[in-house]
Amino acid sequence: MPVYAFQAVDAEGKAHRGTIEAASDVGARQLVRDRGLLPTGVALAGERRKTDLSKGIVIFQRGISSKTLSAVTRQLSTLIGSDIRIEEALRIAAQQTEGQPIGVVLTDVRAAILEGRSFASALARHPKVFPEFYRASIAAGEQSGKLATVLAHLTEFVGNQEKARRKVQLALLYPALLAVVSLLMITLMMVYVVPDIVKVFVSRGAELPFLTRALIALSAFVQAFGLYVLIALAVAGLAWNRWLAVPANSRRFAEFLLKTPPFRSFVQHLNAARFAGSLATLVRSDVPLVEALQASAAVTPNRYARERAFLVAARVREGASLRRAMAEADVFPPLLLAIVAAGEQSGKLGHGLERAAQDLEQELDSLVQALVSLVEPGVLLVMGGIVLLMVLAILMPIVNLNNLAGL
Repeated sequence: MPVYAFQAVDAEGKAHRGTIEAASDVGARQLVRDRGLLPTGVALAGERRKTDLSKGIVIFQRGISSKTLSAVTRQLSTLIGSDIRIEEALRIAAQQTEGQPIGVVLTDVRAAILEGRSFASALARHPKVFPEFYRASIAAGEQSGKLATVLAHLTEFVGNQEKARRKVQLALLYPALLAVVSLLMITLMMVYVVPDIVKVFVSRGAELPFLTRALIALSAFVQAFGLYVLIALAVAGLAWNRWLAVPANSRRFAEFLLKTPPFRSFVQHLNAARFAGSLATLVRSDVPLVEALQASAAVTPNRYARERAFLVAARVREGASLRRAMAEADVFPPLLLAIVAAGEQSGKLGHGLERAAQDLEQELDSLVQALVSLVEPGVLLVMGGIVLLMVLAILMPIVNLNNLAGL
């Protein structure tokens, strides 16, 4: 039975949105009325036409949080792991999120599957909702017949990513707030406080110290050109984003980060951990190695490292060993290469990759913790130093005036 997505309002004028199964759009409207709602828009969930309903899908195309993706993946993994068909699992998941944009997207994916598409190609209709590595892993799971296992591992993988992201965000929240508030207070002092103090010093005719003159000059600059500086920074940020939007420039910058200290160690471990973790998940799910390598390459965040990882898959397809292909890529740390070589020799590649991913994640966590632990005192020292210089610039002339008065 076709699935229709609807928009409606209740007796109080409150908007409602959801999906419903009906034989026709007329039947769908009647079922919506049976719920005590007045339908304002009804359309097949799989249609991509310009209706009020499709606006929800367009808005959602901006992407979803990793937390939402993790929750949806966990639910689908549980349902499909219980031998429930994909289309039925999607219907249940969509019902659980009825009224939310993710529910509309899941219904659209289900409609595409009912039209005869594969699960991966149906997900590809929403590239900003389901990342490339997610779709590649699903495709590999479908081809190998291990979809339930891949979904279970994807749940763990996406969940770990969400935990790591939340941990870093929470750790950086306080330093970020401290920096923003401090900069705001310093700017307000430059604009409103320092000019009044300058008037007092000028009226006394006292000779001002260099630090005070520098503060006065900086205050005058902020008042005269502060807005222009903000506009220039905004324009520079937009220009930088446009520059990075060019694939060649993005690749060049990614290569710079991967090969230049002090970014090299962190970027290399981050990409290696993502690659090894995804590859271990797929290999343990009995996905063919070449397909697993292609899916794992899509996980790699750095564009240059991602291209090199795809070359690893190509070299393995040509018959090269995994260790040799990864060594030729020249983007993976020696630890990962050594563990891959041992795993190939022992025939326990999946187990070795899993251990390598854990070791790399631990090293990455240590690097992140060290970085975060340095950010907070660094912000405090910088902001404290700026405030100290401002206080000295204001107090030094006052002390000089007092000395003159005492004489």
